[in-house]
Amino acid sequence: MVRARHNPAKLRRKRRLLKAAKGYWGARKNLQRVTREAVHHAWNYAFRDRRAKKRDFRQLWIARITAACEARGMKYSRFINGLKKAGVTLDRKALAELAIHDAGAFDAVLTTAKSHAPAC
Repeated sequence: MVRARHNPAKLRRKRRLLKAAKGYWGARKNLQRVTREAVHHAWNYAFRDRRAKKRDFRQLWIARITAACEARGMKYSRFINGLKKAGVTLDRKALAELAIHDAGAFDAVLTTAKSHAPAC
């Protein structure tokens, strides 16, 4: 009986790995062990940075809203508190877009937040 070997599966794994390493420099693109390490590191970085991107954007939106609020004489935390008390459900992304592109609409939202924020 002929000995069964794993060549097709092994070759399929190798091809999939080399395809994932397309465009890599030096041995990372054609030596199997080095390629595997490089591709696995790349996948880990991609996984991590998909989450970091969400943090970075939220931080950017908050910075933009803060700048717009402070230019109009209100603190960010009091603004957000006033919006919550008023029942406004705009998220930070939408608020940042309003602050940049539609100052009139942002002023209206700010007025709503001011009327519902506690007086100090």
